[in-house]
Amino acid sequence: MAINDISLTSGMRSNLLSLQGTSKLIDQTQTRLSSGKKVNTPLDNPTNYFAAQGHMERAADLSVRKDGMAEAISMVKAADTGIKAITSLIEAAKGVAGAALATSDAAERSTYTATFNTLLSQVSQLASDSGYRGTNLLTAGSQTVEFGQRTNAATLQISGFSATATGLTIQSAVATAWSASGNSAINSSSSELESALSFLRAKSSSLSANLSVVTTRQDFTNSMINTLQTGADNLTLADTNEEGANMLMLQTRQNLGITSLSMASQSAQAVLRLF
Repeated sequence: MAINDISLTSGMRSNLLSLQGTSKLIDQTQTRLSSGKKVNTPLDNPTNYFAAQGHMERAADLSVRKDGMAEAISMVKAADTGIKAITSLIEAAKGVAGAALATSDAAERSTYTATFNTLLSQVSQLASDSGYRGTNLLTAGSQTVEFGQRTNAATLQISGFSATATGLTIQSAVATAWSASGNSAINSSSSELESALSFLRAKSSSLSANLSVVTTRQDFTNSMINTLQTGADNLTLADTNEEGANMLMLQTRQNLGITSLSMASQSAQAVLRLF
């Protein structure tokens, strides 16, 4: 049917166009209410749409880094737990050395020698068991923690060290050296233990500093992700109260338009009364 096959009065045509516009606005409002967003496509608002997309993409990139930070925190905590346990063993070894010095009995010193060496072997085993997910900071392992949105943009290198008896430069006690007259050898072992404790305290402090950095960056990342998501929402989310009120007004306008169209058609229907 050609466009001019049916003629409408100017009043009917005006009301029809108004109804079509109202119907379009109702569809738009329904979409906003169902999605909760006033900007669903670039056509709604190109500037806000792409700005919000950028915010959400950056938030997603930062979210990926959160897992790495959480793993690094667990890794450092595992190392710290190992250091505390090793420290306890070294302090116990110091007690054994002190007890050996307090006696001149060769048999007792031989027993203390065996106990001392057992403690040292446990130090090495503890160091070997302090790894987390394949990385052990107490056997000279290391971990690079990434914070930034882009690879290698912002990183922290956490370097481990050897916390085994050998790595701490603690030599095993020799029974003959710890004999009844071996006070010099025992004092030397005690000195090595003191140096090992000082070394562990320094490394523990360094790991604590790294842990503080990672936890601070983790909190910062969480806050930044929240800020980016909030910013994206501010650009795209709809005011449901406003949209609900719009829907009521549009439905009222639609009903009035239908009534107006009916009234406009009455002039054409009046012609029928002439026949």
